[in-house]
Amino acid sequence: MIRIIFVSLLLMSSYCGFSQNEKAVSVEKSTFGIQVGLIGIWVHNELKLSDQVALRSEIGLGGVNTENIVPIVALEPRWYYNLNGRADKHKRIDGNSGNYVSLRTSYHFRSILEAEENDVNRIFIAPTWGIRRNLGKHFNYEVGVGAGLGYRREIVFSPYVNLRIGYRF
Repeated sequence: MIRIIFVSLLLMSSYCGFSQNEKAVSVEKSTFGIQVGLIGIWVHNELKLSDQVALRSEIGLGGVNTENIVPIVALEPRWYYNLNGRADKHKRIDGNSGNYVSLRTSYHFRSILEAEENDVNRIFIAPTWGIRRNLGKHFNYEVGVGAGLGYRREIVFSPYVNLRIGYRF
């Protein structure tokens, strides 16, 4: 009887030991980088809020076209919803590589040279969907789409498209 209890305890302790080796799937604690897009350049930081949610803050220069490039500040909570599936398939999740859903909020400053009648949205809020993938150890790309509301002198409906290549420090 003592042998059976001893063997049972030995087997259970080895099982518990193996279960501790499994790494928790989570977004990174903090990631910092620079990205360039079709029209603009941005510096960003993502801060971990939970295992699947990160708060992205960014500052940069961008615009709808080359005539109205202005400073932009943005804050965007992102939910990386497929990290567990990517990890189960042994795909990369480092640097927050995965698919996400977010609520992008941004403020576009007005340039000194800009005319009053310019149609750039000052405040913009949009739900978005996107992907981020890593290329090597430091490079990445992002693609995102969405649509939301912008405010200049009145509330207007605006699309959002994100195509960027970046470097993660």
